Amino acid sequence: MTPGGGEQGVGEWAQYDHGDAPDEGTDDVWSAVADGWAELWGAVAAPVWGPLLTATGVGPGTRVLDVGCGTGELLERAARDGAEATGVDLAPAMVRHARERVPAATVRVGAAERLPFRAGVFDVILAVNALQLVEDAGAALAELVRVLAPGGRVGLAGWAEGARNDLDVVERAVAAAYEEDPPVDGPLRAPGGFETALRAAGLDVVGSGVTDVAWCPADADGLVRGVLLGEDPATQAELAPAVIAAAAPFRAAGGGYRLAGAFRWAVARAV
Repeated sequence: MTPGGGEQGVGEWAQYDHGDAPDEGTDDVWSAVADGWAELWGAVAAPVWGPLLTATGVGPGTRVLDVGCGTGELLERAARDGAEATGVDLAPAMVRHARERVPAATVRVGAAERLPFRAGVFDVILAVNALQLVEDAGAALAELVRVLAPGGRVGLAGWAEGARNDLDVVERAVAAAYEEDPPVDGPLRAPGGFETALRAAGLDVVGSGVTDVAWCPADADGLVRGVLLGEDPATQAELAPAVIAAAAPFRAAGGGYRLAGAFRWAVARAV
């Protein structure tokens, strides 16, 4: 990795190689919940940012791409560490939030499987709580590798298996209220999941770990809105009793809640 990023600025390369850019006027499910996401979930992964940025070697001048940047909280941290920060997210409203949060960053609308950048541009690529949401994680990782500079590093992080997260208890209660099957862990949440995916993408794993996190809604209203983010008000009102009952063991002093959990992370280097 070259921390200085060479002479070519990311902004000059932030253009599409694969056809036209997505229409920023197109709304979607994630755009509809962007405000709520920023309020209730945007910083929940903050404890894992430090280990991830350290293991990827982010510092002054590092050209960093945050894939699935959401409302820009990690971009803000990378920029504060001196990185030349770039973000990409599929949801236009998320992108607008990120641009407002980090005016110095370059933020584009785009899909992880179809990144809007030329090959070999970035020293570090991060994807936090993102790959499990794409349709084809293998294709997304191939794109990450494509835009990674020689010797660059990829850092992935996301929720660990449900058994390590109090939130899983609440999600199971919601599934039961919907008369649906309980949530099932995907392969990226399992021990070694990120490492396996990174090796399959042709990268050399250089570090991994598990970091404790906690989601702490201030009251029952925040709890319900966070768990049922994106549901209409009538559905939220209908399911609120089930959510509040399931979260009762996690009540904190002062009327709020503390749901403990864990994020897995892994970092790999381009061979």
